[in-house]
Amino acid sequence: MSAERYLNHPTFGMLYLVAPAGEGRDVYATLYAQKMFFLVTLQPRGAQFEVIPYLDARHHAGAHLSKCRRTGSPDLVRWQELFHQTFI
Repeated sequence: MSAERYLNHPTFGMLYLVAPAGEGRDVYATLYAQKMFFLVTLQPRGAQFEVIPYLDARHHAGAHLSKCRRTGSPDLVRWQELFHQTFI
């Protein structure tokens, strides 16, 4: 992972990438407001935002960390830091 990724939500403002969720979806969290999590599917004409509970977002992020450990991803340390900043 070379750079942080951000999206602009029409109501909640800036969101930051928490973890890939598979199947072309990513978990994002609000940057400035209360902690809200979204499952985001990027589409050719915009993005689809689905609000998800904290525990679901944590589950997706934890699954991604496990996958990074199994595959020996060079970005593991970065994903671990992001996980701890977001959920712990």
